[in-house]
Amino acid sequence: MILELIAVIVAGIATGGVMLLLRRLSRGRLPGWLVPAAAGIAMITVTLTSEYSWYGRSAAALPEGVEVIEQVRQRQGWRPWTYVVPITERFIALDRGTLRQNPSRPGLYLADLYLFARWTAPKWITVAVDCPGERQALLGNEADFGPDGEISGAVWQVTGMDDPLMAALCTGGA
Repeated sequence: MILELIAVIVAGIATGGVMLLLRRLSRGRLPGWLVPAAAGIAMITVTLTSEYSWYGRSAAALPEGVEVIEQVRQRQGWRPWTYVVPITERFIALDRGTLRQNPSRPGLYLADLYLFARWTAPKWITVAVDCPGERQALLGNEADFGPDGEISGAVWQVTGMDDPLMAALCTGGA
C-alpha cells in the first residue's frame, strides 16, 4: 500500500513539474491553474489504474496449478465510476496441485482454496466437495479422509452445480 501511495505522489509531482516547465517555456501564456490540475489528474489516473489492475496482476502471479474460480466484482457508491466498470476487489483460487480424491468414494474431494482480497493477506482454507451430493463443507486446514472414506466433523451445505467450486471440480473435471 505504501508503494502505491508513493507512486501516486511521484506521478503528481512529475506531472506538475512537466506542466510547470511547459508554462515557463510558453512564457506564462498557459494558465497557472494547469499545474495543480494536471498533477491532480495524474494522481487520480494512477490511483484508478492501480485499483483496476490489481486483479490482473494478482491472478497472473499465481503459481502453475492454481486457477481463479471466482472473482467478486463490486459497484460502490463512493466510487461512482464502478457503476460503469465494476471493480474486482476479491477472488478465490483453487490449488489443483493439492487436490485429493477419496479412492473409496468417487466424486468426493478435498480442495485447498486461497481467498484473495485487496489490501489483505491471502487466506487459505480446505473445503470438502461431494459432487454426487452437490454439497460442500468448510474444514480445518488439517482435514483428511478417515478410514471409512468420510470426513469427520464436516458440516455439509448443499450448493448445487452453479457454485463456482462445484463447477470447477465436478463439471469441469478434477
